Amino acid sequence: MALRARALYDFRSENPGEISLREHEVLSLCSERDIEGWLEGVNSRGDRGLFPASYVQVLRAPEPGPAPAPAPDAGPGGPAGPARYANVPPGGLEPLPAPPAAFQPASAFQAPSSFQPPSTFQPPSSFQPPSTFQAPSTFQPPSSFQPPSAYQPPGPGLPLAGAAPQPYGGGSPGSQGSDDDWDDEWDDSSTVADEPGASLDPDGSSAGAPGRYRLSTAPGPAAPHPPPGAAKSSATVSRNLNRFSTFVKSGGEAFVLGEASGFVRDGDKLCVVLGPHGPEWQENPYPFRCSIDDPTKQTKFKGMKSYIAYRLVPTHTRAPVYRRYKHFDWLYARLAQKFPVISVPHLPEKQATGRFDEDFIAKRRRGLLWWMDHMASHPVLARCDAFQHFLTCPSGGDGERAWKQGKRRAERDEMVGASFFLTLSTPPAAALDLQEVESRVDGFRSFTRRMDDSALQLAHTATEFARKQATGFRKEYQKVGQALRGLGQAFELDQQAFSAGLNQAIAFTGDAYDAIGELFAEQPRQDLDPVMDLLALYQGHLANFPDIIHVQKGALTKVKESRRHVEEGKMEAQKADGILERCNTISFATLAEIHHFHQVRVRDFRAQMQHFLQQQVLFFQKVTRRLEEALHQYDSV
Repeated sequence: MALRARALYDFRSENPGEISLREHEVLSLCSERDIEGWLEGVNSRGDRGLFPASYVQVLRAPEPGPAPAPAPDAGPGGPAGPARYANVPPGGLEPLPAPPAAFQPASAFQAPSSFQPPSTFQPPSSFQPPSTFQAPSTFQPPSSFQPPSAYQPPGPGLPLAGAAPQPYGGGSPGSQGSDDDWDDEWDDSSTVADEPGASLDPDGSSAGAPGRYRLSTAPGPAAPHPPPGAAKSSATVSRNLNRFSTFVKSGGEAFVLGEASGFVRDGDKLCVVLGPHGPEWQENPYPFRCSIDDPTKQTKFKGMKSYIAYRLVPTHTRAPVYRRYKHFDWLYARLAQKFPVISVPHLPEKQATGRFDEDFIAKRRRGLLWWMDHMASHPVLARCDAFQHFLTCPSGGDGERAWKQGKRRAERDEMVGASFFLTLSTPPAAALDLQEVESRVDGFRSFTRRMDDSALQLAHTATEFARKQATGFRKEYQKVGQALRGLGQAFELDQQAFSAGLNQAIAFTGDAYDAIGELFAEQPRQDLDPVMDLLALYQGHLANFPDIIHVQKGALTKVKESRRHVEEGKMEAQKADGILERCNTISFATLAEIHHFHQVRVRDFRAQMQHFLQQQVLFFQKVTRRLEEALHQYDSV
């Protein structure tokens, strides 16, 4: 049998170890045995790796003619090969399919009336048949028997096999370091599992409470295992071999394959609507903003530990609260884990030394302002319970207890992973064309790559230009000023009264150039630094989108695979339609997030470029005034 296959569809590799295929391409297979729906082989370009088994058709060599029937008295070691039982004549029984190793036969079998075992039956010494053994003509396993496979999917709510273990509630620890580490009195050491009522819903209500309803994408009770003849209609979409991919870890695969379930509150619904430019998130009916100011150094443990606290004032409450950087870090970790198809803005980076330096504190505050602006302006993130708890929970006193309770409630959130996708409410699927979606997502991926390269280049250029202004330009203008003052001092040696005005004017010009040098050194804080802060924020967004796109692409791959099974008669159309519907849900959310990104990008860069040019105009106006003042000194000479 030739180990070759022909590609039926194009396949683009997205993970290490996979290879890309072109339609009608002939591949060499390393083995005909698939691994959880994946085959290993070498494509026409010489690349070796894995690809979906449903995307190829195995090319088999012509089968040889049937071998002559063996002699009736062929024994176990004869030409016919070993029989199942030594005393059963060949052709007397239809061979049974080999049961799995873990299968235990039932205590009794019922044979059809037409079967008569030989009277001289002698079982082998290693075989102990049941006392009432009757061999059937067709194998009927017990109804409770479920044949094992290479991969057993978990039930709803259980972790996927091979996936990295996660803490209860899906929490991911925030980054650690310096004064931003968690301390003992910020939270105690108890876990959610230790607390009474941990099995309740996040709001403490029972599953049957009003305003809550259970959603599930899982199929009904499993039917008995079909006989071998019916296996053609029981094919399933294969799982990703890489269990650590974003598509798997985010819960997207479990949702698309119909394994998600959970209780959804009315307030948890995230609505996608059709706008003039396509899908977009439903607007927040109660928009707000939040200021961050007054960074102050505070201490605890009698001065043994110091940290910086920032004063936050949301416009919808007007109640100030104080938060440390570690509080921001905790919130970011929670939101990034909960929303796999939303770009949660990155926080400003930490710094190992100089944490209390004024320049560093000012820079971090600017970064937090941009971060807060993007959080408050996002229709989904702004209404998240964890974010609202972060903004409204009082600081100090009884507020510490309320903070801990809200923190644990957020960490018990069940609408994470595959269950998160149940909270998405989307328009009718008829309004979505998968080919158009794929084209738009591919175009956006190209856009993000180009923007990332351009943003990196602009950030590097701006940093270098700011360094030159603070050092090179300043030094050069000061050199000019010093040279002019030297000339004025030389003119003063002539002791002529009519030249005194000229000497003073030249000295004033030298001082003006010194002042211009100082203006150059201070100017980057006014125009270039804000631009670089914005670029840093968007570089974080651009780093998020490859994972978001990967989730959507993974869902689309499952749809293509299910359609292939339907065409081959291996899957019911109803099951494939369910996969398509769930893929549409992810596609709607992805397109809505892309639209929001572009909308906010235009707003931010428009405002920032206006600010940059306004500051440039003011700067050169200051330089012009200095030069004009020096010019007027010569009018009275």
